[in-house]
Amino acid sequence: MPFDPSSLKYDANGLIPAIAQDHATGEVLMMAWMNPESLLETLRTGQVTYWSRSRQALWAKGATSGHVQKLVELRIDCDRDCLLLLVDQAGPACHTNRRSCFYTALRDGEEVVILTPM
Repeated sequence: MPFDPSSLKYDANGLIPAIAQDHATGEVLMMAWMNPESLLETLRTGQVTYWSRSRQALWAKGATSGHVQKLVELRIDCDRDCLLLLVDQAGPACHTNRRSCFYTALRDGEEVVILTPM
């Protein structure tokens, strides 16, 4: 069955959450937003492109930093309201220069930084 981006469930702003996961290790790297245009651009080029809510523009991951994400596989959740992007990540995924944006763990009621910048 051919993929139709309009079959997805977007929020009131026309966005859908997209979780980037390293295709080889399974590590969760980041979460960002996509709209139909960024999704189609990602599928067309193979380079993951998100929608930047702050800039109100397409954002090709790594366009300025060089830390690009190449799409390996796109998965759609059962409710069709969230995407999982299996990616090949070049360099850190987080703007803090860490491998993952999920670098703070809650342990015994305390926040603990578990990843240092690369």
